Amino acid sequence: MRTPDLDDDGWCLESGLERHLLHPESFEIPDEATRAGLQPGDFAKLIFVIAVEEDDEPIVERMWVVVREAADGTYFGLLDNEPEIDENDEFWLGTEVPFGPEHVIEVQAGNAESRDYAARAPLKAWPRD
Repeated sequence: MRTPDLDDDGWCLESGLERHLLHPESFEIPDEATRAGLQPGDFAKLIFVIAVEEDDEPIVERMWVVVREAADGTYFGLLDNEPEIDENDEFWLGTEVPFGPEHVIEVQAGNAESRDYAARAPLKAWPRD
């Protein structure tokens, strides 16, 4: 599976694990078992780096996704936030996002509503090839 690339896709994910390893006292993340054991319907917070057309520097946003699929160390989730940028053709509520346990910076257990949300078709699917 291809991972998001800032140049090709206009966004990518930052590794929460790398950030934690650089700043263990000030940047805590869930333990590895929690990050690797997410199930459909669970919530995961990720760090998105998003290119903005009129700015040389990308913006960084922490947003929630609802886990849709979990297989072989890769997750697919549905974006559960609207980014705080004015012009945005890539990210809308319900957009599918691929990620790994290393990207997860916070977790919340799912509920019946989030499991129903995870079962629906994404508004924009991530290519699987």
